[in-house]
Amino acid sequence: WDVIAEYGFAQYFIHSTGHGVGVEVHEPPRLFATSRDVLKKGHVVTIEPGVYIEGVGGVRIEDMVYIDGGAAVLNRVPHIL
Repeated sequence: WDVIAEYGFAQYFIHSTGHGVGVEVHEPPRLFATSRDVLKKGHVVTIEPGVYIEGVGGVRIEDMVYIDGGAAVLNRVPHIL
């Protein structure tokens, strides 16, 4: 959120930050500002902030993260646009 706001795109961040991945592609825990879901050891979640500008388009970069007492990023794709 801080980086998105720093670059002046806060009003275009209209989606959640991420969600759990398991049996289903989208499942708890849900990651958004007011979520009460708790990250637990063994969870795999996405961190996928997106910016969408009406009439222009949008972008979303997604990382898969394994929660193991810390956070281990599972993918190694550069964040260069």
